[in-house]
Amino acid sequence: MFEEIFDNVRKKSPLVHNITNYVTVNDCANVLLACGSSPIMADELEDAVEITAICGGLNINIGTLNQRTIPAMFASGKQANELGHPVVLDPVGAGASTLRTETALGLLKEVKFAVIRGNISEIKTLGLGSGTTKGVDADAADKVTEENLDGTLSFAKDFARRTRAVIAITGAIDIVTDGERTFCIRNGRPEMSAITGTGCQLSALTAAFVTANPDQALEAAAAAVCAMGLCGETAYQRMTNLDGNSSYRNYIIDAMYRLTPAELERGANYEVR
Repeated sequence: MFEEIFDNVRKKSPLVHNITNYVTVNDCANVLLACGSSPIMADELEDAVEITAICGGLNINIGTLNQRTIPAMFASGKQANELGHPVVLDPVGAGASTLRTETALGLLKEVKFAVIRGNISEIKTLGLGSGTTKGVDADAADKVTEENLDGTLSFAKDFARRTRAVIAITGAIDIVTDGERTFCIRNGRPEMSAITGTGCQLSALTAAFVTANPDQALEAAAAAVCAMGLCGETAYQRMTNLDGNSSYRNYIIDAMYRLTPAELERGANYEVR
């Protein structure tokens, strides 16, 4: 299943528009190139809407909001909806500030998303209307564990049904659900949290996978999550005692470039509930 989904990305090379944060924009572009997609970044209102029209999918990331880019997010999201193109939302830091929270909630009201991907605290903020995060990281109190997994699954499935979007909650255990079926994914390494931007890269990657597989949003999102985690595992195996998080970031992108659809199929570690 995941082999075919990733193969579609490689073959179709979807053009993905990213309105993303300037901390990780270069890494997002590179991971898209590595997976076989084509990235383009535009956040000026007039430019962004026009670029959205020529792209197959849109990735909206609220990591570094400002009054110039927020209107571009809303307008581009609506343009993509009108064209029937999938849109991914990464609500970075929702719950950390009023602007982030209100912007994310406003986007949910006005734009139809194919996938909403974030950490558990960000997704809880959207699902409950308010919440807290540790900066742009998940609050330790929200951490998904084997003990609270069933409760988190129930929350995620309910939120997916309410938004009619695939919900992807990433952390030590990744959860991807459309409200009916749920993938519980255990790929990845804890060291990935020491790199700024692995979540942003994953949201861009998710947009590429869903754009290449528009009728399989759930499976495409799950495949993207597995691919990113698997690359984190492969990259970690390359680490020496001289390497740190900067090398690890590059190794992850290298691993994505080298990953084959067959290797993703073999290496994906998940169960469906």
